[in-house]
Amino acid sequence: MVPPAMTALPLDGIRIFDLTRILAGPTCTQTLGDLGADVIKIERAGAGDDTRKWGPPYVIGKDGKPTNESAYYLAANRNKRSISLDLAKPEGQALAKRLIAKSDVMIENFKVGDLAKFGLDYGTLSAEFPRLVYCSITGFGQTGPYAPRAGYDMLAQGLGGIMSITGPAEGTPGGQPHKVGVGIADIMTGMYAALSIVAALRHRDRTGEGQHIDMALLDTQVSWLANEGTNYLVSGKVPVRQGNAHPNIVPYEVFGCADGFVILAVGNDGQFGKFCDFAGRPELAKDPKFATNPSRIANRAEIVRIVGDILREKPQAHWVEGLAKAGVPCSPVNDIKQVFEDPQVVARGMRIDMPHAAGVDVPLIASPIKMSKTPPRYRHAPPVCGQHTEEVLGELLGLDAAAVADLRRRGVV
Repeated sequence: MVPPAMTALPLDGIRIFDLTRILAGPTCTQTLGDLGADVIKIERAGAGDDTRKWGPPYVIGKDGKPTNESAYYLAANRNKRSISLDLAKPEGQALAKRLIAKSDVMIENFKVGDLAKFGLDYGTLSAEFPRLVYCSITGFGQTGPYAPRAGYDMLAQGLGGIMSITGPAEGTPGGQPHKVGVGIADIMTGMYAALSIVAALRHRDRTGEGQHIDMALLDTQVSWLANEGTNYLVSGKVPVRQGNAHPNIVPYEVFGCADGFVILAVGNDGQFGKFCDFAGRPELAKDPKFATNPSRIANRAEIVRIVGDILREKPQAHWVEGLAKAGVPCSPVNDIKQVFEDPQVVARGMRIDMPHAAGVDVPLIASPIKMSKTPPRYRHAPPVCGQHTEEVLGELLGLDAAAVADLRRRGVV
């Protein structure tokens, strides 16, 4: 049962001064906004977040014309209020500090040292606002030889090793390193940043102390090498690309079937036996070459060939539905259209629609967070640049319409 709309969200009362753009920072602040934080997105007047222009596709307004909001921008910017502010102007810096004084968290993804020239670096602000939680997101962190460099998702994927184990198996046609299909280093850095901010707020509430959170795309990428990274650390053997095969489990990969592709994910010997029974080949599970996972790994090429031949004999539905009933993990390989039509995805409410300032509803991907008492709430569609400038400056700083109009005339907002 969904709690009533008036139920307080977990982060109600927390305000975020959001100086981020692109994907990592916006992913972080969207997550915090979904959970109730008041996210004040600070943007350059007339330009805003770079991703607003990263299209097509763009939102099509009520008049049938494209807006300035790309689908990319929509992906990470709901539940925020946007104000335009020129930080290069002293008055803009002064307004920023007044807003930060009303905030619990500041998050930024400027190059290391860039905010010092505006007096908005951690050292300066922590002295004035000791309770402030200050989160920096960069490509390589605040320390180390790469700290001054600009960093982007694909660079982190390359340097951080994930590309070396992603793509067609080595020695096969097209067998070069591949990036993941979305900006996963950005997204995961945003998620770790959100978790770190919540932990820092918990510490602040206990002790009264804010702190500096130093998040780096490269650090995050290295951290989620997970089992493959630990495989190397334990064995000293450098992992190689294995296409869709799992390095530690067999058979666990994509196979062709009579009318498409399926993923067969046999996680243990019992599941392998069930697969063999359903496939009409029970003798395979008794063969010493295939009876255990270590033996299947030792004879990977042979068992993968045999399983592949078996799966090609029947259509996708036969394997997906039949193996599910048998207790063996198996799924189709969906394209994106099929994802949003999948009955499980539909049942879980993973698509939402929100009213946009252009006079139309925009489709968005829902938060995956499911909470019984305080689930995410979708309060604000991704804003147009500066949409809430008057509202925020009036609400938080007490500026009236005339004062905001004067700031706008002088290019401060």
